[in-house]
Amino acid sequence: MKLAEALQERADLNRRIEQLRVRITANALVQEGEKTAEDPQTLLDELAACTERLCALIRAINRTNCETDVGGKTLTDLIAERDSKRVLLSVYHDAVDAASRVVSRATRSEIRILPALNVKALQEKADLLSKELRLLDNALQEQNWKTELIGL
Repeated sequence: MKLAEALQERADLNRRIEQLRVRITANALVQEGEKTAEDPQTLLDELAACTERLCALIRAINRTNCETDVGGKTLTDLIAERDSKRVLLSVYHDAVDAASRVVSRATRSEIRILPALNVKALQEKADLLSKELRLLDNALQEQNWKTELIGL
């Protein structure tokens, strides 16, 4: 199994577990003399199987990410890089949005509000970071489809 396939299955399992959570909760109580729409114990058994499979997948994905070398860095290193770039880019976008707001004045005597940041320079940094992030994400996706999952 390729790493990308394991990642897709992990996402599917997470969605399935959330659906089971909702169904279990919906069937947790029943009026006396009535039956639940679904057997909650069957749902709990399915939940146990899903979480067991999820655990095995997460272990294998983590092991693979730690042991796969891509140009002197592990996949784990690249994922950390990508995640930190996403956070930085989000802050840059928020700062550009905040500094770009126009504060209107009714009269010339009102206090002027000016941007404290160079919006153009910050936007250029954000654009460059977006490109780096896109390239890094593409490299990760490519590697995910090339890499065999370890230990499943």
